[in-house]
Amino acid sequence: MLIGQGPYYNPPIGSITDTTRIEGYTTDIITDLALDWMKERKDPKKPFMLMYQHKAPHRNWMPGPDHINDFEDQEFELPPTFYDDYSNRSSAAEQANMRVDRSLNANDLKITPPRGLNDQQLAVWDAAYGPRNQALKDANLTGKELDQWKYNRYMRDYLRSVQSVDDGVGRILDYLDESGLAENTIVIYSSDQGWYLGEHGWFDKRWMYEPSLKTPFIVRWPGNVPAAVKNADLVSNLDFAPTFLDLAGIPIPSDMQGQSLLTSLKEGHDPNMRADFYYQYYEFPGSHCVRRHYGVRTDRYKLIYFYGIDEWELFDLKTDPNEVNSVYGAPEMAEIEAGLKVRLTELRTQYQVPEDTRPIPDEECTSDSNGWMGFETE
Repeated sequence: MLIGQGPYYNPPIGSITDTTRIEGYTTDIITDLALDWMKERKDPKKPFMLMYQHKAPHRNWMPGPDHINDFEDQEFELPPTFYDDYSNRSSAAEQANMRVDRSLNANDLKITPPRGLNDQQLAVWDAAYGPRNQALKDANLTGKELDQWKYNRYMRDYLRSVQSVDDGVGRILDYLDESGLAENTIVIYSSDQGWYLGEHGWFDKRWMYEPSLKTPFIVRWPGNVPAAVKNADLVSNLDFAPTFLDLAGIPIPSDMQGQSLLTSLKEGHDPNMRADFYYQYYEFPGSHCVRRHYGVRTDRYKLIYFYGIDEWELFDLKTDPNEVNSVYGAPEMAEIEAGLKVRLTELRTQYQVPEDTRPIPDEECTSDSNGWMGFETE
């Protein structure tokens, strides 16, 4: 297994007995190890479960040599909310430090060469980023032109990193097909959270807002789940373990908080699936100074409580999908607001959520980095 989150290149890989540093690109190495494990199973007739997990696309989005030049000629437009001023909401959003235009540092933006690469890897890296960085230096961009450049550097590197993950997943699926396992294997592709690609001006995650609350969830189960079908049920990662147990014919313990997804997957909808979703984020000040908050989301509405500063937000996702205008306190929303508060209390009781009584630091948030201040000169 990868030790910690690990680096993008030449990662330390741990086993039961030792740790070995393997030369290469981490995404490819993880895929190689996963394939080796499947091919070398002691008893290929027995059922198996493989958890195949990647470091990418965590910060700082270092592409591998196979995709280091991808998307270079593609220009990405800024999202409509890139210059969000965080008005009409609580004070929480404007306090965060995760903006693409001022929080990304020289390491994130590949202005400084990375550490930990061998000579061959560094030569490939310098051949790709050296001319690009020189062109940036010559252009001497400022203001919104520099913002646009930063966003495109971020987007290209993010997508390059994800492309290697896509390659790896493709290799796994190809092996299942070629080995005859595909027809009797359930593949679930998911993530621990969504990610900001410039929405509200941000990178990273943490918030209960849609870009980070919604996560990928793709299932391939031949003969049970039709291809290219979308399911609108509200699914949680709490549901994974009960689903796996149900698939294996093992009783689901009563203290598990999730529920099996078998009916939802096979029928396309489960009428007994949850009608709302509870979320909580509790690290503050922590990375990026995202305020502690919890809330409830239904198919249309979202109520968020920032409990460290006693501020609320309410969004109508049908009329305000970008979540830029909180309608908390609006007279016409009083009944919905009251109902959501009741439901929020019920969910906290159902999930046995302890009260967060930790003190809130009084000091002001400081940036997690100095941001990129331009090219250093000697």
